[in-house]
Amino acid sequence: MEPWEWDEATWRGRVNKVRAGRSLKPKQWKGGARCAVALSFDSDHETNELRDGGESIGRLSWGQYGNRMGVPRILQTLKAAGVPATFFVPAVAALLHPEEQKRVIAEGHEIGLHGWIHEVNTQVPPDKERELHFRAADTLEKITGIRPVGMRTPSWDFSPVTLQIERELGLLYDSSLMADDDPYEILEDGEATGVVELPVEWIRDDAVYFNMNRFTAHRPYTPPPAVLDIFKREFDRAYQEGGLFLLTMHPHVTGYRSRIFILEELIRHIQSHDGVWFATHADVARYVKDAAEEA
Repeated sequence: MEPWEWDEATWRGRVNKVRAGRSLKPKQWKGGARCAVALSFDSDHETNELRDGGESIGRLSWGQYGNRMGVPRILQTLKAAGVPATFFVPAVAALLHPEEQKRVIAEGHEIGLHGWIHEVNTQVPPDKERELHFRAADTLEKITGIRPVGMRTPSWDFSPVTLQIERELGLLYDSSLMADDDPYEILEDGEATGVVELPVEWIRDDAVYFNMNRFTAHRPYTPPPAVLDIFKREFDRAYQEGGLFLLTMHPHVTGYRSRIFILEELIRHIQSHDGVWFATHADVARYVKDAAEEA
């Protein structure tokens, strides 16, 4: 059947499979802060090429740059500013670079789930998707000694069974969906799940401005200062509204000499404001869930 032939139960069922529920935006943030800031870095590394079955030496080297130069620059920036962050890591990337993951944890940051090999969930059979996410969780726990409590699906691709798998994993939060600016509780088939959503948005993602593929028309057209301006404006409105500013960046994208200033200057801009709480995604999710239970 074509979509225009569906009955109401069909289109309502698709819409309501996974939906935003009650807002979890607190009246104030931890310590009386006005705004929460959750910086995140998707350490995809070589899996961007591997997940498509690719064997391009050039693109694999681009992924290695994320580990070799990007992550160290980012960690240095975060350390200098004294702020925590969350790194979402495909299990295969963690296996390729275990010392990186140990360093991330040792420096006080969080590591979250990001698939097995950065697979596209909607292209994987449901039983295989479940097996891959569980295997990824076991792998990250073995490498870091800490079991992840949150997931960002690879490419923010969410299948009809992804939420069910997250619930089986006992995850505290997801950070893959886009129904709000601020945290909310996820509904499944109209029922509250207890899973916190920390919403993402392509506007607050460096990759959409800078990605490059020489074999396609995909080219970076936005200059770095313009990207910094966009991110600043996103933060400024979040601060004005007393909400959450969540940013997604990639070590193989922002970790370059001509782009790392975006992160450095953005943090300085944010820190020039009073009442800002920098936190990992897990800390934000725990705080809003506890605040909602106490309300």
